[in-house]
Amino acid sequence: MRAMTPNSSRRFGPAATWPFLAAPRLAAPLLAAPFLAALLAAAPAAAQKATHGQKNAPPTSAPAPEEEVKAGASLRLSALLASNDREAVRSGLVWRIFDEHAEANGSHRLVAESSEASPSFTLPDGVYIAHAAYGLAGATRRIVLEGRPVSERIALNAGALKLVDVLGDAPLPPQRLQIAIYVPERGNSEAKLVLTNARAGDVICLPEGVYHIVSTLLDTTQGAQGENNTTNSVVTADLRVPAGKLIEATLRHRAATMTLKLVKGPGGEALANTTFSVLTPGGDVIRELIGAFPALVLAEGEYVAIARNEGKTYQNTFRVQSTQDRDVEIVARQENAPEQPPLPLPQQ
Repeated sequence: MRAMTPNSSRRFGPAATWPFLAAPRLAAPLLAAPFLAALLAAAPAAAQKATHGQKNAPPTSAPAPEEEVKAGASLRLSALLASNDREAVRSGLVWRIFDEHAEANGSHRLVAESSEASPSFTLPDGVYIAHAAYGLAGATRRIVLEGRPVSERIALNAGALKLVDVLGDAPLPPQRLQIAIYVPERGNSEAKLVLTNARAGDVICLPEGVYHIVSTLLDTTQGAQGENNTTNSVVTADLRVPAGKLIEATLRHRAATMTLKLVKGPGGEALANTTFSVLTPGGDVIRELIGAFPALVLAEGEYVAIARNEGKTYQNTFRVQSTQDRDVEIVARQENAPEQPPLPLPQQ
């Protein structure tokens, strides 16, 4: 099911509003590389090793001020969302500095780390790899220090995505949604999973590219617990996130809550100890429930309800209209049994 309102695209900060660009169905690789993955994987161990070495190292005399100036230089870093941006990113960054020289095990020693937007480091002369992480986006730069101050601005080539899910005209709270973000490839819209627990309403930083969004409505009615609370109301969208821009998209779910009842007559009291099965017209099982009047959330459409009580089986067809919560009665009377043979019961 696809239901999405036109998106808006705007620059970060006090810039002007930009129109949304339709997303072509092309592959959009993330800005990550095996070398970068090795650096990040080695960072905690490298940092621990460096700390341990400092504790066990013999005391040495402090170098003269002149030697300190000659032995190192200052490095100042900042990041831009896009190469043509004028304003630097002001928050949300994590900087890591690695030694370019690989250790015997192939890892790279973590030299320094900072969560400041524009940090300054004082480092010995040498060659380093600077990595900037911004949400799911990141970029690296090779830095050479030779006794002089160095200032680097790194372009992240990143944008952001904000998703708003609604049911009717009412926004859905994040706890009622399961949102996954994928990088599509030709012929496979869900080729690479990027984020499994995206939250509606949050600003999600992403590398520039095309993404496939899958939003599943969750059933929070009584009796829907754990992994069994996903519904058949699923909305998908393909969006392009340009560098330096925020894309806002509204995903519209069309569903309602149905309460099932087995009654002896219309408007009668619900019979206890009843087992219900909800199927599509083609016979696919949507959900099985037990109780006098269990409730479930269903996407808009037609369904068949089957009730089993005291060894007898009854069924009824019903239609779900978006946002129209109501009771669905199945009358336990022989004369109301369908002339056609009932649908096959789901296997226990």
